[in-house]
Amino acid sequence: MTSPLMPTYARLPITFASGEGIYLQDEQGRRYLDAIAGIGVNNLGHCHPAVTKAVVDQAQTLVHTSNIYGIGLQQTLAEKLCALSCMESVFFSNSGAEANEAAIKLARLYGHQRGVERPTIIVMENAFHGRTLATLTATGNRKIQAGFEPLVSGFTRAPLNDIDALRAIAANNRDVVAVLVEPIQGEGGVRPAEEEYLQALRQLCDEHQWLMMLDEVQTGNGRCGHYFAYQGLGFTPDVVTTAKGLGNGVPIGACLARGPAADVFKAGHHGSTYGGNPLACAAAIAVLDTLQNEGLFDHAQAMGELLRDLLAQRLGSLPGVRDIRGRGLMVGVELDQDCGELVARALEAGLLINVTAGKTIRLLPPLIIDEAQVRELADGIASLVETWLLPAQSA
Repeated sequence: MTSPLMPTYARLPITFASGEGIYLQDEQGRRYLDAIAGIGVNNLGHCHPAVTKAVVDQAQTLVHTSNIYGIGLQQTLAEKLCALSCMESVFFSNSGAEANEAAIKLARLYGHQRGVERPTIIVMENAFHGRTLATLTATGNRKIQAGFEPLVSGFTRAPLNDIDALRAIAANNRDVVAVLVEPIQGEGGVRPAEEEYLQALRQLCDEHQWLMMLDEVQTGNGRCGHYFAYQGLGFTPDVVTTAKGLGNGVPIGACLARGPAADVFKAGHHGSTYGGNPLACAAAIAVLDTLQNEGLFDHAQAMGELLRDLLAQRLGSLPGVRDIRGRGLMVGVELDQDCGELVARALEAGLLINVTAGKTIRLLPPLIIDEAQVRELADGIASLVETWLLPAQSA
């Protein structure tokens, strides 16, 4: 029977029936170590008791009203997020793409309020910001843009980690009002923006009154060892977006701002029917409280270091392994050849992984992973790569 679903995904031949902690179980009862966590969503693992209780309790009380009324849990969540991030205001959406749309609109309005007729946002090569038309345009991947032209105007692109390229744009384009960058390019191959580059970018934005906007949809919510990755890098942006791990599977996104950016939006400038509804906010509050109460920021740093060290011990000198990199529990293993086939091979071995940019194994295990499970994961990945790169020796 043909599925009525639009074939927008090349789905793997598996359906999961349940999950607990860092493991998922399929319909046949087989268990899998989830090293991708719903693409960085299930930071607290599957069916975390605090999130489960918050969702169940709220579903029995009130799921949705709309943003034309006050929402107490939304106010509470906003206060907690601002306290954690040193931001001043928040707009809630349902996804990372929507959070980035809000940031793009905010930057354009900021530019118009300064008298810039054609506000331009600098975005990076190999970036990924979403699949709506504006975020698709901001994304630096021609493959996913093809067929959706005309793309949205108002963007100019630069290579990541090249501050001189940004200075050249500043000298020649008076319409620039903001820069949008990921602290680590997830879809781009787990490629970190260098600390010195980001600090120089902060200074450049200050010099030209540009908004420094960070897409922390994937790097936020404890993934990199701080609530937001920038908190370990010595600067604060003007705008930061997040989603994914914020609700641990319940859809919610957020665009946070400070300074002049915090006051750009007024009533009627932006909106969302579902954004920040009581159910989503209850889940997110449970996530924030758990991240803090269980010390998961430091834990993510420690487990990420252990994972990278173990992988380096097994794979670091192996021909065909180009790099092992990342921050916290966002780890990439880059090979010298396309390795998309490893996703299916890993599935056969009871391991869920992802490959980005063709050649990089992306690992985003839940932040609750313990030392024994990190060792289990590292051994599984190392064996997978060894078998792939050295088939004769492995046989």
